[in-house]
Amino acid sequence: MSDQARILIVCTGNICRSPFIERLLQRRLDERTIGPGAERTIAVRSAGTGALIGWAMDERAAAHLVAHGGDPAGFSARALSPALIAESDLVLTATRAHRGKVAVMHPQALRRVFTFRDFADLVKGIDGLSALNAPVMRADPAGWVRQVTEEAAAGRGLNPPLKPVHADIVDPYGRQVEVFAVMARQVVGSMPAVVRALAG
Repeated sequence: MSDQARILIVCTGNICRSPFIERLLQRRLDERTIGPGAERTIAVRSAGTGALIGWAMDERAAAHLVAHGGDPAGFSARALSPALIAESDLVLTATRAHRGKVAVMHPQALRRVFTFRDFADLVKGIDGLSALNAPVMRADPAGWVRQVTEEAAAGRGLNPPLKPVHADIVDPYGRQVEVFAVMARQVVGSMPAVVRALAG
């Protein structure tokens, strides 16, 4: 087995949006890429630009995660660092402002950094389990994720970009419970395209 692919999810505090995406995306990818007795081929992690280091996942975000089949157990917030960015094949952020912060922290990563919802829009026509792509995806998961990431980067500017309201995921921290529901819907709505591209 070749190297494991690494995906990094970024928000601000690393207790609401990014852990929600991290744990749910990991669950969905595992369902499609791990066979009996097989090891995980794509690892999803998260970090925050202003992380509440060591905190558990916000209980309201965690409740939505559980409702969608994810597991918040054992989560601990951590700070974004240049090293985390450098070792990631793909970085997905909650907002375009976060994307900018990632790019400033590690400029070499610019082509592999997207908002989660922008990435979903850019890769919506890619299917990792198509007859053409499946052999590559299974033999070299890290290479496949890098290939999908490069295709997404090449697609920037070819079609009208999403409006900011559709590109960013709302920050629910410290807000009413209804905002957590909006956050969850925004993530879940974009999840199928991301999973299909990365794992079929």
